[in-house]
Amino acid sequence: MVDREGMSQVFVGGTLIAQFDSEDRDRGARNVILVTLAKVQTMHLGHLAKAFDLSEEYLRELRRLEEGQGLGAILKPAKGGKWRITDEKRVELHALFTAGWNVTEATRRQRRGKGRVSRATVSREWHRWNAARDSAAIAAPIATAITSVAEQLSLFAAPEPSSPVTAPERTEKVQVGEPPATVAADEEDSVVVPLKSRPVVGGQLVQHVGAWIALALAKRDGLHDEVTALGGAGDHLAIAVDAAIGSLAIGEQTIEGVRRLATPTAPQLLRADHAPTASTVRRRLWQFADDHGAKLMARVSERYIDAARSDESPAIFYVDNHLRPYTGKQVVRKGWRMQDRRVLPGTTDYYVHDEDGRPVLRVDVPSHDSLSTHLLPIARRLRESLGDDERVLLAFDRAGSYADLLAALRDADVELVAYERKPYALLAESAFDRSIEIRGEKYRWCEQRLANLGRGRGRVRRISLRTPDGNQINLLAHSQLGPEDLIGILLGSEDKDDPSGRWQQENAFKHGIERWGINQLDSRKTELYPPGTIIPNPRRRRLERALAIARADEGRARCKLADLPALDGRRDRVEADLAEAIERRVHLELMRPLVPKHAAVEDTELAGKLVYHPGERKAVVDTIRIVCANIEADLAEMIAPHLRRPREAKKVIANVLASPGRVDVTTREIRVRLAIAANQSERRAIQQLLAQVTAMQLTLPRDGRRRSLRFEVQLS
Repeated sequence: MVDREGMSQVFVGGTLIAQFDSEDRDRGARNVILVTLAKVQTMHLGHLAKAFDLSEEYLRELRRLEEGQGLGAILKPAKGGKWRITDEKRVELHALFTAGWNVTEATRRQRRGKGRVSRATVSREWHRWNAARDSAAIAAPIATAITSVAEQLSLFAAPEPSSPVTAPERTEKVQVGEPPATVAADEEDSVVVPLKSRPVVGGQLVQHVGAWIALALAKRDGLHDEVTALGGAGDHLAIAVDAAIGSLAIGEQTIEGVRRLATPTAPQLLRADHAPTASTVRRRLWQFADDHGAKLMARVSERYIDAARSDESPAIFYVDNHLRPYTGKQVVRKGWRMQDRRVLPGTTDYYVHDEDGRPVLRVDVPSHDSLSTHLLPIARRLRESLGDDERVLLAFDRAGSYADLLAALRDADVELVAYERKPYALLAESAFDRSIEIRGEKYRWCEQRLANLGRGRGRVRRISLRTPDGNQINLLAHSQLGPEDLIGILLGSEDKDDPSGRWQQENAFKHGIERWGINQLDSRKTELYPPGTIIPNPRRRRLERALAIARADEGRARCKLADLPALDGRRDRVEADLAEAIERRVHLELMRPLVPKHAAVEDTELAGKLVYHPGERKAVVDTIRIVCANIEADLAEMIAPHLRRPREAKKVIANVLASPGRVDVTTREIRVRLAIAANQSERRAIQQLLAQVTAMQLTLPRDGRRRSLRFEVQLS
């Protein structure tokens, strides 16, 4: 470091690679140079900090800040400056800059109130925001200069790597089933062209116009109203939501599917001045999600929960967990996936489905907590949505059949039915004195006595069933419903072709993965677990595995030794193996009390590595998925009675939503003639479906005249 005429010049191997104003109160340029030099693998960080006259701790803080938030985060406020704005105001201004507004317009468009700042302050923040976008341009020349003088570099103890030092690239893999990523690492910094609505216009052929059915039904279900109520006013967000619905409706599973909407008629389809890109839609949704993601899912879920009310019987909900596997390169926590019979990295999602198997709520749990941990909070949430007077019945599997939880649900006046965990007493065949038909098979059942939960926790009902193959299944229940009704809720109805029982939820998981992409990552943003987070100790897990191997080796050695004759020459080698296995086992058993099963993340080797995916962004996309899944279920229920093959109803609906058509617009209605790929019998069923949809008097979002939609099948 050489100071010349107020400028600090940085020399590496005798070559000037960068310089900055040492008297400038803004330390941003210096920090970028410092962090870029620190990225060289063979750089001695102590020498580097000393050369810049800084402490090693300050250098470490800058590096961690840049790794977590990018180069823009180290452009700290000027030293000694009096200019101050709040973090909330900074987020507001950055959103305006990202939307394409200049300094003058951003100053005018601030929220009203005491937090408004002057144009000069907005101008300073714009310069800092712009500098954050261009920070990579500062780092690249420095890296190139370092590479060119690698042979002369006196600070390095080893040769310079062949690749220049650049900002970290995104190398994370795509989630299972996700289309190849086309998003640049700096997509958040690119310019966003504002989206503007345009009136509905007609056309001889509009691609994917069948998606208007999904848009209109989503508006009917209140999705657009909730987005607006949470502060999502503006054409840009409304168009982004419509584009996301259209992408999912035509069979794409992610926001990336917006690219499939980019046909020449996309502006007519989305009623926008131009076709939005996937990157634009994603940024608009993320800006909304960071503040309102969880609230949007909660408010939309309340609408579907309220729709599950029943006048006489209780509102029935199925609750179960679903592991969403992760295949990227980040280190995330692992959970048990029943389909693979092993633990996998990912996130556990707890889904709530209604009596017909339609999703109403999702709760993401990166820590993979058990069902018993979340069942009572879910029950309380359902109760708050329905009110104290409404009856609620939860159906779940053995993972929630613990005495404490069953007693807590009963005391909270929540009805339940679940499978009983083994062991339980097996009854004689003669005890099953009644029969019931389930899915075309005959089961015998009895309800003799209540099940005692023990330790003064009271009793619940027990219903015992004998399957056609002679096995016994016990159900535990707390409800006023009859035994046949409770059996039907879990096991299903007598018709083997009628989807019913808890299998509806399993079918919903499978269909949600294949049709709606519920396993998609949606956002690759990760955050480190905060200090103090208790996690399973990986060192203890390795110790337990090593101990199991040592015990197995000892057992094999003892068995082999017992089989050998007393004078066999191989006994010496086997005895040596046995002694080594015993020594290893004893050593591990002595170590085990010193290694706790759980520890704070900062006390393990996962400190600074273990991350999780925040759920706000995926919550917005999954809310749209839940709305689309319910729309599809409604349409399938309407068309199924008219189809020769009712079980193919959802496949027919997928063809309807993706179909092109002709649009004619009048002052009173919007007439859509769909050109649907279907055979003759399906076409007749679709005609009856579209007649029912037309009778609903649906309207398109953002149609100021609120003209009703009229759907017809285009004649060939």
